[in-house]
Order: sequence, then C-alpha cells, then structure tokens
Amino acid sequence: MSGVIVTDPPKAELKDVDALAGHGVATVSEAMGRTGLLGSEIRPVQQGVRVAGTAVTVIGWPGDNLMIHAAVEQCGEGDILVVTTTSPCTDGLFGELFATALQQRGVRGVVLNTGIRDTQELRDMGFAAWSRAVSSQGTVKATGGSVNVPIAIDGQIIRPGDVILADDDGVVVVPRERARETVEKAEAREAKEAATRAAFLDGQLGLDRYGLRDTLERLGVEYKTYEEYEEYTGRTGEPS
Repeated sequence: MSGVIVTDPPKAELKDVDALAGHGVATVSEAMGRTGLLGSEIRPVQQGVRVAGTAVTVIGWPGDNLMIHAAVEQCGEGDILVVTTTSPCTDGLFGELFATALQQRGVRGVVLNTGIRDTQELRDMGFAAWSRAVSSQGTVKATGGSVNVPIAIDGQIIRPGDVILADDDGVVVVPRERARETVEKAEAREAKEAATRAAFLDGQLGLDRYGLRDTLERLGVEYKTYEEYEEYTGRTGEPS
C-alpha cells in the first residue's frame, strides 16, 4: 500500500470549533438534520468529557501503527487525531506514549476506528479518547498509508480540517464549511430545548407541547379504562 502525507490542509475556524464544544453530540447532529454521527460502537474510554477539534486523519494497515507515528508530526493545537484502517481492526494501535506526544503538541483527543490500550493511563493523564475496541494486542510498523486524506468511518466521510465533536454519547463530524452554520443552528436548538424543559418542569406533557394527541388519533390509538380494556380483551382474546 503506497500513500501520501498531506501538509497544511484547510481547517474550520477555531472559534467555531470551540463554540460547538458547548453543545452535545446529539444536539449538533440534530442541528445538521440528524446527520454526521459515527457508529454507536465507537465509545469513550472515560466519562464526563466533551471535546471538539479539527480532524487530522489517518488511514493505515490493520495491526500496523506506522502512519500514526507519521501523523503526530502533522498534529497541532486544537486538533483531534482520527484513525481508521483499510479493513476491520481491533488491535491496540494507540496508547499512552502516543497520547503523551500528542498532548505535548496541543492535541485535544483521539478517535479510533480500531482498538486502544493503556486506557487507565489515558484517564490518569486526562487525554480524551474514543475507540471501537479496547485491546492489549500490539502492532508492527511496516506498511505505508496516508495522513490528511478523506477517510470513511461507519459511512461518514471525514476530511482533514472537519470538526470532530465527541462526548459520552458518541462522535459526530461537522464539515468544515458548515461549522459556523451548525453553531447557529445548535444554539437555536438549545434555546428551544430550554423552553421545553421549563414547560416540562411546569407540568406540561409532551403530548400537548408537541401536538401529539392528534397524531395518536390519526393513527387510531384509543384510550380505554381498565374495565373497558378487560372487557375488550376478554371478548377478543387480543389487546386493542
């Protein structure tokens, strides 16, 4: 496998990246029309952490972390390293030594479509990480790959410089051209949710706030007392 290392790709504005970090992954995905989510199998190794940064992308060979070493040089302040392989791999491609090097360069975290190890050490040093698997299996450094090229994870295209937002709920990618627009839509959604939260605290039901009683009626969903339900199911042998 030959490859390429692309230097100085365009990136989303850091002010927009930091603004997106003020919102959850679910909110940002909803703000983009329920798009951008990486698969639910990519999980955090820590809890209670949310980070956003600009993607430095890596595609390498299964069981081989050579291109992560190459990517460290391309990483800088505000970045998040995003790693995948040419075919499925759960080996521990990333650990505490990589995290030490990246943290020194101002990198905010890592997202791995592979395995990770040294998870306790990563938590102890406060380096945020999300991965598809946890594995102590080691790697080699023998095969070429690419850095800062478009990659795909769970059907989502991630380009260098796109925004990566990750928290306890998962990971979402925001195309760099849509960062400012998504900030504005996320802020509007947060305001709407705040109003709904206040209404729920005041006792309003979602059925009424969202106009769902009409939906239930349109779908033929009926209300019955317990006695009516018992009589109906006793007559038909089936629930209504």
